Parts: sequence; C-alpha cells; structure tokens
Amino acid sequence: MQAAESLDPIALFQEWFALACAKEPNDGDAVALATVDREGQPNARMVLLKGVDERGFVFYTNSESQKGTELAANPRAALCFHWKSLRRQVRVLGPAAPIDAAESEDYFASRARDSQLGAWASQQSRPLESRFALEKAVARYAAKFALGAIPRPPYWSGFRLWPQRMEFWEERPFRLHDRHVFLRRAAGWQQQRLYP
Repeated sequence: MQAAESLDPIALFQEWFALACAKEPNDGDAVALATVDREGQPNARMVLLKGVDERGFVFYTNSESQKGTELAANPRAALCFHWKSLRRQVRVLGPAAPIDAAESEDYFASRARDSQLGAWASQQSRPLESRFALEKAVARYAAKFALGAIPRPPYWSGFRLWPQRMEFWEERPFRLHDRHVFLRRAAGWQQQRLYP
C-alpha cells in the first residue's frame, strides 16, 4: 500500500479512485453515503462521487430528498467506497455542507438532458402513486423546457464532505489486511496503521 509513504490522503485517494474508475467493472465512482435521520438512526444509500480535491468529496442530490433533509438537520456524514475487483476500500468521515450555487449550476448544465428533466420531475424520496405519474411529470417538464437550456431546479444541489478521518484498507492473504487511518489535526494529517 502506498499509504505508508504518503501523508496526503487526498492525493492517495485520487490515485486509488482513478484506478477504480478505469478498472472496476461497474460504477467505480459509486459510494455508500451514510447520514443520520431525525430519530438518530443511521441511513445509508449509494450515490455517485462527482468530484474530489483538497476541499473534499462532492455528490449531488435533491436537497428535499431524505439524504438532503437529513444532512440539513445533522450535517455529519460518512462515505464508504468498496472496489471489490481491486480488493480495496476507503472510508471517509466528516461534516457535509451544500456547495455554492455556481458549482451546482455548472454540474447541472453538464448532465444529459433526460437527467435534467428527471431532476425536475422527481419528488425524490416522497411517495409515488404510480410509474405513470412519474412518466407524466417527465413529459410535462419536457414540454415546458422544449426549447433552450433546462435551468437547475432550486432544490437540486451538491454537497461537499470535508474529510476529518480517512481509512484506507487493502486486502492481504490470511485476512492480515493493510489498514491505514489519516486523522485531520490542526497541524495537518496524522497517520497511523491499524490492526486488521
């Protein structure tokens, strides 16, 4: 594992992530996002990572969805990347906050037109009476935005998780895996090895 030589977990993650996106058979950018609901229960689902740099890990969603409202109520979250074919995993913990509107606008504009229409049509995480109701909503917005660019819905945004803890795991024979954890401190990242 390169973690032993690195004191920059973001750079190490970017290396692992690039390899995963190139080699993982499906969705190397998929990540389990865990939030906490109003009753204090953990809640996990898969999202797609859309950016990572020294500022943190970015994903997009409807801010009125379950994950959006949970992050608004309790802005702490966890991410877990598991790349089975590479036998690697990365876990990330930290606070999450909405990104600025300009960044959300840029990403929304880059999405496929059908995905943009879906963002308008879906009342994400709320009850849906039938599949037909969703298809009808898509058709209504397709007609509304038939010409020109589709604007970003006001409730559609990105979140950035600012990592406070990052753990890199790599499979080794006999379950003697390599585990390295990075903890953000005032003076920078502190690294330690963990027992498997």
